[in-house]
Amino acid sequence: MLSPFILLGVSAMAYRIKYDEDADVLVVILKGKGKLSYAKEVGDIIVHFDESGKPLFMEILKASKIVPLMVEGLAKKEVTVA
Repeated sequence: MLSPFILLGVSAMAYRIKYDEDADVLVVILKGKGKLSYAKEVGDIIVHFDESGKPLFMEILKASKIVPLMVEGLAKKEVTVA
C-alpha cells in the first residue's frame, strides 16, 4: 500500500504539523511556500493545492478520532476510516 504522501506527489521530507485542539483539526504543511489555488475535500481530509497542482498542506478534520485510526492502520498496513 502506498503512503498518502506518495499518492499526493510529495517526496519524503520533514513536514510541519500543527494541531488546533479547539477545532480538532490537524494541519500537515507539505510545502513551505506557494500560492494557494484550490482545495479538494475527501471526507474529513482537505488537501490544498498551489497553481501548478502541487499539494501545499492538508487538514484532517475530527483529528482526535481519525489520526489514531490512521496510526493503527499503518501498523496493520491498511486502514478504513468511516
